[in-house]
Amino acid sequence: MSRPVVSARTTVAAPPEVVFAIVADARQHQRIDGSGTVRGTLAAPDRLVLGAEFRTDMRWVTPYRMTNRVVEFDEDRLIAWRHIGRHRWRYELEPVTGGTLVTETWDATAYSSAAHLFFGLFRFPQRNLRSIEETLVRLRAAAEADAAAGVSS
Repeated sequence: MSRPVVSARTTVAAPPEVVFAIVADARQHQRIDGSGTVRGTLAAPDRLVLGAEFRTDMRWVTPYRMTNRVVEFDEDRLIAWRHIGRHRWRYELEPVTGGTLVTETWDATAYSSAAHLFFGLFRFPQRNLRSIEETLVRLRAAAEADAAAGVSS
């Protein structure tokens, strides 16, 4: 059976509020998406908060639209969302010397064992880990560029 949780982390040379400004703005998700599935944002508030919903244009095999809801939130420290599926995408930010330690996690622990077998069959954990690693590369570059330009929200 595949692991229902995968995560990776990186250190970003930018303060947490700069990093959080990117992940808490659904319109910037295409900018940092390492999976290549996010095609754009259809509807979103200016800044995500607990309970906020946002809709994205997606493509994996075929185009589709996804509505997500923010289910965990702690300003400048934590944000997570889920869609109709039960898995969560989570970003945890921790201030460290010289910047922010960012951990991104795909958490499918809310699913049954049968779903985990399905995820394993289609290699979702491995695919998502590669996507997370690439997203973190893009997030680091975006946040460091924003910090250098003096952008914080």
